[in-house]
Amino acid sequence: MEKVRTDNLTELFDERLPFRSKVAYGLSQGSSAILSGIAIGTAITFFYNVKLGLNEEWASLAWLLFAFWNAINDPLFGILQERIDTDMGRRIPVLRFGAPLYALTFIICWFPFMGNTQIALFWNLLLVLFLIDSMFTMIGLVLTALPAEMCLTQEARSNLGLYNAVLGATGGVLAVILPLVLLTDETSTELNPLFKPIMILVGIVAGTILFIASHSLVENEYARTEEPLGFIESMIETLKNREFLAFESSNFMREAAFTIIMGSMTYFSQYVLKLHGFLASLLLFSVFILLLVSSFIADRMVKIYGLKRVYIAGLLLASCGLVTLFFSGDWLVPVLLSFSIVGIGFGPVNLIFNPLMADIMDYDEMLTGKRRETTYAGMNALLTKPAISIANALFLIIISRFGFDNTESIQTESAVLGIQLAYSLVPAIFFLISAITLFKWYKLDGKHWIAKKAELAKIHLQKEREYIEHLQRKGKISKVYQRLYREKS
Repeated sequence: MEKVRTDNLTELFDERLPFRSKVAYGLSQGSSAILSGIAIGTAITFFYNVKLGLNEEWASLAWLLFAFWNAINDPLFGILQERIDTDMGRRIPVLRFGAPLYALTFIICWFPFMGNTQIALFWNLLLVLFLIDSMFTMIGLVLTALPAEMCLTQEARSNLGLYNAVLGATGGVLAVILPLVLLTDETSTELNPLFKPIMILVGIVAGTILFIASHSLVENEYARTEEPLGFIESMIETLKNREFLAFESSNFMREAAFTIIMGSMTYFSQYVLKLHGFLASLLLFSVFILLLVSSFIADRMVKIYGLKRVYIAGLLLASCGLVTLFFSGDWLVPVLLSFSIVGIGFGPVNLIFNPLMADIMDYDEMLTGKRRETTYAGMNALLTKPAISIANALFLIIISRFGFDNTESIQTESAVLGIQLAYSLVPAIFFLISAITLFKWYKLDGKHWIAKKAELAKIHLQKEREYIEHLQRKGKISKVYQRLYREKS
């Protein structure tokens, strides 16, 4: 594997972010991850399908219809966010004032109010998916955009990604553990009476953390002075970016695989392994611990091999782990070993996703001369968020065809085989396709790309100087503004 050193860019620009800002970013990611992870990922399907009795066909239809809004709201909100111009900034107001609404919509998810018929449950599921995803989109766009604004070098972005890997992934882990503990039951499909009170508490705590963390985050102020592109022009320019399209082709498959692994673990634990309550979370702990360890290793490897190569290695490891998982059956030791391999693969994938997106945003600035972080975050969702609905619907359709019965706490051998197939081999194929696609078509890698980023960093410094001079002429220096790109003395 060819080594790609990035020392030249690192020597030119010192991007050591304040510790408080990095912790605030990680906590924000973790809070958003637990809200979206439970509501859109791990619990909502199982809650409506098994606990409330909505059959697989209606649940699949809700996910597929939701896919349309799930796709179009992201570019819409993303481009609109580029037009925000307040003394507080473009990103921070959305995070700060959106946090309470995010928490409220999360809580609403667990209190169906349209009745308990199949039609009523279908419309209730569809509505809460629309509501929670709208808030997740507004907050998620900000959190996706901030790393590209806070720093430029791959090392700095990878280091910031560690805080996301530790604190953000902690939220993601809790998003799986809580449903596993509160929703799985060997003898009954009745809802645990603690589930709803705990969901209320989770919403309040996560919303409060998001609100408080917003006071320690910083954003790129001078970009607010740039004239934004028109709505249609912005979308066209984004789709003309070949590197973005190459990444999205890969990311679609990664998103689908990740959705099944995290969103359907409850099915796998309860019906294949027959683990319930706290024991069901053992699988996730093995993934989480190794994810953290491999994240630190991946951060070091990025400095030698670059983002692309380390990311692809993670995808391939995750794919291999899932293949071995399928052949492990319900044998706990091989299953734990398989999940360990998956966890090692998830480390670099989780760490490097945002830095790869940030590189694409940098490349766009070279093409258009403008910073358009939330536009790219929105367009990324337009092209890949349908994978979430497709993956959830595909999983439900497969297990239904194999004879899954949501009224039974113990499934037939055929149904168990269907869950194994949908949970392991399908995402393994998705991860493999994702790795091959990125390897073949994504080119923002190597010494040539590092040299281009060095030139872009110099442009950023000049823009910042001009912005500071502009503020000085007006006699107004922002209290929250920090120089994010500083030359070494």
